[in-house]
Amino acid sequence: MTEQMTGAQSLIRSLEQVGVDTVFGIPGGAILPAYDPLYDSAKVRHILMRHEQGAGHAAEGYAYATGRPGVCMATSGPGATNLVTPLADAYMDSVPMVAITGQVAAPMIGTDAFQEADICGITMPITKHNFLVKDVRDIPRTVAEAFHIAATGRPGPVLVDISKDALQAASDFVWPDRLDLPGYRPVTKPHGKQVREAARMILDAKRPVLYVGGGVLRAGASAELRVLAELTGVPVVTTLMARGVFPASHPQYVGMPGMHGDVSAVGALQKADLIVALGARFDDRVTGRLDSFAPDAKIVHADIDPAEISKNRHADVPIVGDCREVLADLVVAVRADQEKGRAGDYTAWWQQLNRLRETYSKGYEVPDDGSLAPQMVIQRLGEIAGPEATYVAGVGQHQMWAAQFIDYERSGAFVNSGGLGTMGFSVPAALGAKVGDPGRVIWSIDGDGCFQMTNQELATCAIEGIPIKVAVVNNGNLGMVRQWQTLFYEGRYSNTDLQTSPRDEKVRIPDFVKLSEAYGCVGLRCERAEDIDATIEKAMAIDDAPVVVDFTVNHDAMVWPMVGPGVSNDNIQYARDMAPSWDTED
Repeated sequence: MTEQMTGAQSLIRSLEQVGVDTVFGIPGGAILPAYDPLYDSAKVRHILMRHEQGAGHAAEGYAYATGRPGVCMATSGPGATNLVTPLADAYMDSVPMVAITGQVAAPMIGTDAFQEADICGITMPITKHNFLVKDVRDIPRTVAEAFHIAATGRPGPVLVDISKDALQAASDFVWPDRLDLPGYRPVTKPHGKQVREAARMILDAKRPVLYVGGGVLRAGASAELRVLAELTGVPVVTTLMARGVFPASHPQYVGMPGMHGDVSAVGALQKADLIVALGARFDDRVTGRLDSFAPDAKIVHADIDPAEISKNRHADVPIVGDCREVLADLVVAVRADQEKGRAGDYTAWWQQLNRLRETYSKGYEVPDDGSLAPQMVIQRLGEIAGPEATYVAGVGQHQMWAAQFIDYERSGAFVNSGGLGTMGFSVPAALGAKVGDPGRVIWSIDGDGCFQMTNQELATCAIEGIPIKVAVVNNGNLGMVRQWQTLFYEGRYSNTDLQTSPRDEKVRIPDFVKLSEAYGCVGLRCERAEDIDATIEKAMAIDDAPVVVDFTVNHDAMVWPMVGPGVSNDNIQYARDMAPSWDTED
């Protein structure tokens, strides 16, 4: 039996068919036909956002929390172009997402009609795939394909642009029995010979490292990773995107590598003779100057996206496959070798890494002017909220401190914008994460610069009953830019003072407490170290409204360790003008 309906009804029926329960969006002329049947849907909740960028980031947060594609909706022209940043963000970080946009009527396409933009052309480089639908009969099949593409293989964003006349036309609703995508065949099962060679190399190596990236998070492979690590005894480092997939408290955890990573993790990669890269990209923030990265290491590179393998660093053993399957097969191969009496001896290697961990452990200076140390704020937040909370960071200094000073024990506990580095990500992404996982405490850790880009979504939180908690690490500046101006531009602070936390007078523009209250949230402020715990506990006790805490912190605090731009990881500094003495560690 078939049922005749409009394209708009077909779209909503298709969303219900693929299991969508939430859409983040803003209506407008071209997409308006879809909003009428959405009004009647008993299965799909629409959350009215205040900006389309917020809708896109909320869809990302939802995807992080649930593992399913997040969905956002916008109208044509500026509505669609406002989704460009979250689409690029999702593309860089492999976040499954489906964006549905209205388009002007098909006869008007190409005429520069009111609110027309070629959103498919605009987003082609930053989506996994996109569709322009001009025939009402194509809507169910396109929606089914979009969700399949977004969620399988290497996840990513897919855009479905539908002309207004297709939404208004009528046809029979026909759901596809199967999907016919001849050009799309992601490889998930790794090649057995490559896996066995990788297992052999692990057991033969003297200084191996498991270099774990966001692909392990996307694959849901944290359990398999732990089995392999404990079976082999190999050290583990996790990138910014993989914090939490291996517990920070585990004795084999060596830290986070990269520009602001742990000295022990950076040193482990630099001194390794074998790097087993799992769902990682060898991106510039991890490698530093590429030609000096891990000079003595052989590379085993496993990734579901064959385009990533050997893109930046040649792989001696390339393995194309889903990280969960790769890890499971590696465990089998290693066990088979161990049963034959082969085992790795990493005693000397662990002695070297343990010295690095002990000598260059993380720390920070307490300001002598009585102001708050931002690292202390974030560390106490992690300790009081605990490992079961989810922490959603913005971008900048606070993001790095959140990665460094909270011990993540659970896969998915840390959410952030890694590849694109999108300021404004945190508040709407935390909103989406709370919708996707309503029983969990969700903390947005944001900077005063990031917060001012998307804080209008606090209105959405208050009206929709989404009680996120926001810690604004307020140093009154664009903090990371100021840090670079201090280090590389002789302290010439050009256009970085935001005046949200002035040092002389008490005028704050804006006053975040008043702003939060105007948005229907609870606003708190903390300016003294002795008040940190009580303020966090007060915020934790409020469950029926969003809470925003303005932590007024020292404006000169810097993120350390640091590998300067364009230099070798060998030149990492753990404090200003203080670098490890690698010769004594060999």
